[in-house]
Amino acid sequence: MTHPGYKQFCPVAMAAELLCTRWTMVLLRELVAGTTRFNDLRRGVPKMSPTLLSQRLKELETAGVIERKAHRSDRGVFEYHMTESGKDLRSVVEAVGFWGQKWVEARQSLKNLDPSLLMWDMRRNLNPSPLPDRRAVIQFLYAELPASKRFWWLVVEPDGEVDLCWSDPGFDVDLYVATDLRTMTAIWMGHTTVAREREKVVLTGDRDIANSMQTWLGLSPFAIEPKRVAA
Repeated sequence: MTHPGYKQFCPVAMAAELLCTRWTMVLLRELVAGTTRFNDLRRGVPKMSPTLLSQRLKELETAGVIERKAHRSDRGVFEYHMTESGKDLRSVVEAVGFWGQKWVEARQSLKNLDPSLLMWDMRRNLNPSPLPDRRAVIQFLYAELPASKRFWWLVVEPDGEVDLCWSDPGFDVDLYVATDLRTMTAIWMGHTTVAREREKVVLTGDRDIANSMQTWLGLSPFAIEPKRVAA
């Protein structure tokens, strides 16, 4: 570790030297969620530079939190897996997330909007059960964003596999979802619902898919934590 430490024997201080460097907890969130490949980790932390991501992965590997393994079938591809030490951090990461969901004021958290992170989170937490037993394609439109981040596609295969595309995948679209990024993020974080935001969320296409949106969309894993009611 190249950054200065706290020089205290306290376990909290020693753990903080590893876990509280910039981006480390956010990276651990992705690893705990099951992301293993470098490019997928980048999609989960889109504002983290590749250089810093590589550095943090090396630090976590040196600390014994993760291990780097060659992929069995894809030559030249490596994956990062949590060790026993790393798996013990799941409860730590979840506790931090639940604390933030409960105690950080919603308006403050909704200032930090990021379409890439939102759509990536939605992709991996989507519940395919209510969707048709065939390929389902759902296009999201955030009209207020720049053209490069305005359109997103979720492609849900019959086996439940979900792919996120930022360019047209070439399939017929079953449902178009037009809204603004703040509203979609608030729904995803459990601050509101699709039904409550019906004036801000325009659904065009398959009626059954539209009516079951709240169910197949799922929620952030931290949304189950109720917000603190201000006194």
